[in-house]
Order: sequence, then C-alpha cells, then structure tokens
Amino acid sequence: MKSLSTRKPVLWFLFLFNASVALAVGIGGHHLHIHIHGHGHALHGSQQIMTSVGMGIVALGAGAALLLKRGQRA
Repeated sequence: MKSLSTRKPVLWFLFLFNASVALAVGIGGHHLHIHIHGHGHALHGSQQIMTSVGMGIVALGAGAALLLKRGQRA
C-alpha cells in the first residue's frame, strides 16, 4: 500500500479529490443530501465542520508529499 500511496498520480488524486470535497462540504454541506437506504441525510453543525476538516487534513498531507517529492527530483 505504501508504494501505491507514494506515486505521483495517486497523490494528485488524493489532493484534488479531498480538497474539492472539503470545500464543497465546508461551503454548502447543509445543502448536500446523502441518500442511505432511501432516507435523505444532510450534514449539519459539527458533522459539517469535522468532515471538512478531516478531508482538508488529508488534502494537506497529500499536497505536502507532492511538494517533498518535487524537492527530491534531482
């Protein structure tokens, strides 16, 4: 798993996907409806904040790994 998670395309995917989800949830999470077993659920309050923060942390980690990889390119 470690060899897969350090490849550039995987890091780019993790960065872009998690950053976009963090922004979408942070900006309009209470308007997003998740349908599970026929019931619609929306993120409110602390769920919205924690989801956005968690996805943002993953995006920051992937971005930092991309920057470190760029510095080791020599």
